[in-house]
Amino acid sequence: MQLQPVNVGHKALADYATIASRGVMDQIRTLAEALQGKRVLHLSATAFGGGVAEILYTLVPLMRDAGLETEWQVINGQDEFFDVTKSIHNALQGADVTLTDEQKKIFHGYNRANAEALDGAWDFVIVHDPQPAAILDGGRPGGGRWIWRCHIDLSAPSRDVIDFLAPSLARYDAAVFHRREYVPAGTPLPRAYIWPPAIDPLAPKNMALSPEDAAYIVDQFGIDVERPLITQVSRFDPWKDPLGVIEAWRIVREEHPGLQLALVGSMAHDDPEGWDYYNRTVEAAAGDPDVYILSNLNNVGSVEVNAFQVHSAAVLQKSIREGFGLTVTEALWKGRPVVAGNVGGIVDQVTHGETGWLVGSVEECARAVSEVLAEPDIARAMAKAGKEHVRSRFLTPRLLRDWLALFNVLDGRETDAGSALAAVGAAG
Repeated sequence: MQLQPVNVGHKALADYATIASRGVMDQIRTLAEALQGKRVLHLSATAFGGGVAEILYTLVPLMRDAGLETEWQVINGQDEFFDVTKSIHNALQGADVTLTDEQKKIFHGYNRANAEALDGAWDFVIVHDPQPAAILDGGRPGGGRWIWRCHIDLSAPSRDVIDFLAPSLARYDAAVFHRREYVPAGTPLPRAYIWPPAIDPLAPKNMALSPEDAAYIVDQFGIDVERPLITQVSRFDPWKDPLGVIEAWRIVREEHPGLQLALVGSMAHDDPEGWDYYNRTVEAAAGDPDVYILSNLNNVGSVEVNAFQVHSAAVLQKSIREGFGLTVTEALWKGRPVVAGNVGGIVDQVTHGETGWLVGSVEECARAVSEVLAEPDIARAMAKAGKEHVRSRFLTPRLLRDWLALFNVLDGRETDAGSALAAVGAAG
């Protein structure tokens, strides 16, 4: 058994020079000087579907362009493994879940097999999220320094499940979280660093798209481009609350009968619950012709997602739990009015009444969408402020800078950028 390498293509740092600040680009060059030729491996559970994969398709080639020998590999797993890791994911985000002895055995068995399949020597290995978190349990394959990158909200995890993972996490040299609040209290961890994820402004999903081109694309999916549309882009997952979005849309439609709704998602291979919740979402739509439920299985790719966001009067992300919410970042970057759940990393992006609307219920969501439709000038002004907030904090060059700074720290070199990283020390 071998781990699956991911082909990420080529990207050039120079292409971002007019988008990122000169200070960030200068920091990247300085930090990369001491890291030339270092070997970096990213490990994740899937190469498509979800924010982690999207980040890596940009981050990996940019690390290469900065002079690091960087690879991305995907672990092996069958349905029984991903059923367990989905339960772990839900538990870490607060679901009341207790793992059985058989589930624990499955989790450790697949991690052990993937550790044995890991080949080569590495200076830095970055393990993304819980699925491969126990890969160090049998030793340190490939040598080097190991970092656990958590992309989910661990502010109120199931005690049983976080205690189960804790011995594995303690073996890492560092951990990285989106927010300080996500570092689980009372859990022995390596030194934790805090920074948010980022989007690639030059990727097909985020590149500039004219209103005319966006309208042409969404028209191909049956959308009436002469009537208003609201859209939520996310996995079909209870934490994203697509059923609540449908309820909110029905309330708003009483005032705006022509309003259409698009729920645009992707079916990821490490998310076995996705099909069940997709079917529940279809059932909740009850065949209404103004509700469009679309996914990569309908040939909705990055450009199509871009078009739906650009064409929408409002972009929703009515999450109940959210590690960060890159779909919010994407919509803000496109200058679209955003209505989003008042949870997790979303609150680092949306300031209520300034860069968008934060909501905590179906009724609040409906009122916010009604305000967007009733006051388009105010909505546009808030969206413009949101775009500038993203430009300064949530674009890929800043993310690359943070990783290079951490590599320097782990190598024992003090830098201004490394000193600026928010480290919270070992928990426990």
